[in-house]
Amino acid sequence: MPIPQAASLPELFRAICDTRPAAVAVVDQDTSLTYAELDAAAEAVASRLVTRGVRRGELVGLQTDRSAAVVIGILGILKAGAAYVPLDPAYPEARLTTMAADAGLRFAVADPEHAVKCGLSEHQAVPTTADGAAESVDRVVERDDAAYVIYTSGSTGRPKGCVVTHGNVLALLETALPLFEVDRRDRWALFHSTSFDFSVWELWGALATGGTVVVVPQQAALSPEDFLDLLIRERVTVLNQVPSVFRYLDLAFDEADRPALDVRYVIFGGESVDLEVLRKFVAKFPEERRPTVVNMYGITETTVHVTFKLLDEQALTGPARSPIGVPLPHLTVELRDEEGRPVPPGEPGEMWISGAGVAAGYLNRAELTAERFVTLEGRRFYRSGDLARRSVNGELEYVGRADQQVKLRGFRVELGEIESVLRGCPEVRDAAVTVVTTGAGAQLLAACVVPHDGSVTAAVRRHAAAMLPRHMVPDRYVTVEALPLTPSGKLDRRALDGLVASGRR
Repeated sequence: MPIPQAASLPELFRAICDTRPAAVAVVDQDTSLTYAELDAAAEAVASRLVTRGVRRGELVGLQTDRSAAVVIGILGILKAGAAYVPLDPAYPEARLTTMAADAGLRFAVADPEHAVKCGLSEHQAVPTTADGAAESVDRVVERDDAAYVIYTSGSTGRPKGCVVTHGNVLALLETALPLFEVDRRDRWALFHSTSFDFSVWELWGALATGGTVVVVPQQAALSPEDFLDLLIRERVTVLNQVPSVFRYLDLAFDEADRPALDVRYVIFGGESVDLEVLRKFVAKFPEERRPTVVNMYGITETTVHVTFKLLDEQALTGPARSPIGVPLPHLTVELRDEEGRPVPPGEPGEMWISGAGVAAGYLNRAELTAERFVTLEGRRFYRSGDLARRSVNGELEYVGRADQQVKLRGFRVELGEIESVLRGCPEVRDAAVTVVTTGAGAQLLAACVVPHDGSVTAAVRRHAAAMLPRHMVPDRYVTVEALPLTPSGKLDRRALDGLVASGRR
């Protein structure tokens, strides 16, 4: 469905709120808020931020639990003319403090005890709970203003913050939502952490169409059985999933004897889809209740989604292993070689992406921004590092990474960052990390560690858990005397995979 024209996300929300003030905007396990109630709660947060001296364009931390508070916090920060920086409470304190310092945060919408874990004081925490009426905040916000900064993995061991504008998000909503038959009757599960930009699509897909955001609590996000119960209980109609996570939900669906669901759309992103799993999944539904399955390739630097592919029966049984379809209307994708030259039809090439979704760049990283966001022939591109090939019908098939960055459970991970952290462990002389796939199809991080002396697995696990988010902590460790090298002296990653698979010391 078309969405109202707006110059900012708060303006878009206001347009929907004016037409549907009494409709339910957000629910969690304890709370249900109408659009008017959500608006009032967000205004209160915005008022507190402005009273504290938050300026237009300032970055404000966001660290809330998985409840309606996360929606209130995001809207409140945006209404204040600021941009939010997700600070996932599950991240180690060391990483949170690094992110908060890099972003120059003066305040965070958070509980006081959470703010302290980010290196801020209790006085720098701004609550989302209401404490009386608040004056309306009338801040001008424009399309070029930053909406959020999400930190992604960095190859040097230092996470990098990607600056995404209101215009970037609005362009996504304006062009992608009309590709779906969604409206005010839909209920979108907000399943993903705000540190993963899939959450932007989940949140604003609902709010921009006058629908309902169903916030998934932490327990349900970690338990496929509990999540399935929530989908049934809350009558969720739009479900967004990373393929590796969806596999566990599919198993829970079978174990529960395939209960009736209201889900109309299952939208995938974050990593390659498993067509065999999806073929079997859709076949479990009677044709009249079969959900529409869509694959949407995307990356943080191009604002959540880049392409759209309806996974119909032809796609599910076709020759392409990972079909990602065609670019969204506001973007173009060109396939180029290492020298930046277009590749011949049918040949794999790096995806260079241009258009209104391309982000502003990396926060405080001018050199890296210039390297990855390039201008060619008067057009600004983001060099994705992802490889694809274009078929004769013009559609794209994802091939893999051009470097050692990987997609794991929806998160983009630099193996080099994990390796850098492991080498920082006093007991470790050298380390290398790879991804292994189990017989059940699950992907795991595995580390080969060269110790200074003896076995160091326990020490390395503790060190990694203290320095890295949970999704970046290796699941397996193999102690080796030396890392395998190629004749040219580079790390032999093929041999590394063999070491990990065999578990050989």
